Amino acid sequence: MKRKLSFSGLKMPWRARRRPQAGWMGPKLAVLLAATLYAMPGSARAHSLQVTWDKQIEVARGKAFRGPWMMNESVWRFVDDPTVAITDEGNAGVAWADHSRKDIFFQVFGPDGKARFSEPVNISRSPRIFSWLPRVIMTSGDPEEVFVLWQEIIFSGGTHGGEILFSRSADGGKTFSEPLNLSNTPAGAGKGRLFADFWFNGSLDLAVSPSGVLYAAWTEYEGPLRFSRSTDGGRSFSAPALIAGGPGEPPVRGPSLAVGPGGKVHLVWTVGEEMGADLHYTVSTNQGGTFEKPRTIVESSGYSDAPKITVDGQDFIHLVYAEGSSGPLEPYQVRYAQSKEGEGTFQEPVEISKDHSRIFSSVGFPYPDLDGQGNLYVLWELFHEKEFFPIGLGLTYSGDGGKTFATPVMVPGGPDPGPGFSGSQQGLFMKKLAVNKGGELAIVNSIIIPDESSRILLIRGRMAAKP
Repeated sequence: MKRKLSFSGLKMPWRARRRPQAGWMGPKLAVLLAATLYAMPGSARAHSLQVTWDKQIEVARGKAFRGPWMMNESVWRFVDDPTVAITDEGNAGVAWADHSRKDIFFQVFGPDGKARFSEPVNISRSPRIFSWLPRVIMTSGDPEEVFVLWQEIIFSGGTHGGEILFSRSADGGKTFSEPLNLSNTPAGAGKGRLFADFWFNGSLDLAVSPSGVLYAAWTEYEGPLRFSRSTDGGRSFSAPALIAGGPGEPPVRGPSLAVGPGGKVHLVWTVGEEMGADLHYTVSTNQGGTFEKPRTIVESSGYSDAPKITVDGQDFIHLVYAEGSSGPLEPYQVRYAQSKEGEGTFQEPVEISKDHSRIFSSVGFPYPDLDGQGNLYVLWELFHEKEFFPIGLGLTYSGDGGKTFATPVMVPGGPDPGPGFSGSQQGLFMKKLAVNKGGELAIVNSIIIPDESSRILLIRGRMAAKP
């Protein structure tokens, strides 16, 4: 039996944390980083990741003030929670939360870096209720369709506020439909409980099948994992179905959805309140009508967290996740495993963040995506000290179906080595990476310098030379 967690800590407010100063990385760490990533011996350089980066785009800017939590009466003044999608034509759609206005906003940037709209489009349109941690999907073609899922802190009579809302656009993001409430529950939807007084918001996901069926999954504070689908392009969704996390089971957190080329729907998650939480998985072969009995796919003595899956054109399921050998919120590393659809088992996981794990105190919360040739890209968060928010992003690549991975690089545009930090302040269940069929990368990040400024950045790039 798994040992349950006992923990009473919460995230400290910004003012209670030691604020990093310019150059805070220190000479020893800076030299080690340079030696590891930029001065590899010849044999290692042949397998290093070489990316051509475009000029960074500032998507949004705001103040950087966060007052005490007073539910929807809280005074927060910062932008955060970015997510991204990219079409095969190279149009990058970015959605984010503006906590000053308590809404989700959207903007599209063309291949030339120019914004499509003169002003960002307000999707949620609920200025008295916090909306955060969106997911976005864009379809290629003319016109582009845009689908957005997010968590809205609606208090419906339970102990925790949270509902799952959805909106769609049929004109490339110029206008959006009236938001649909998919959860309709007082149970605190979107919360991924780690223990009784600590959880990550944004415990939700959105996927679309090749035939256009939309799938949404989310968890509730009390533990259930819910699933809903739309067969009419997002105009309506089915009543939420219970997938896991019933009475007597540990609370589910961090669900991830993926749809294979044949239409199978894959769903993976972890759980809270266990020191050695494992990863769980189920699959639907009838477009989400029913799911197989969930099974454990990764077992270890450590804490397995933040799983993400994607499926390539050869029906291989690629799984990435964070593993903490000492338990949750301890130093993480990123691990990878794969499975062939229908085989039912995943290979023995391997660590793919080793080069970054020996430089940074923790490496976790990975985000995978595939290009049209089945090449796999994995982005992750970098931490200097475990009590800090993330300070940057790392990126690696596999061009042989996950057999080997390139030496990772740091993504430009992070706060390191300057002051500030990145990553959502409500939890790190996010999606910051998108890759189109041609291998164009779109990465987003938020940069917060307390009491000074907050920014949303879009960083675009492409492989310069494949390992």
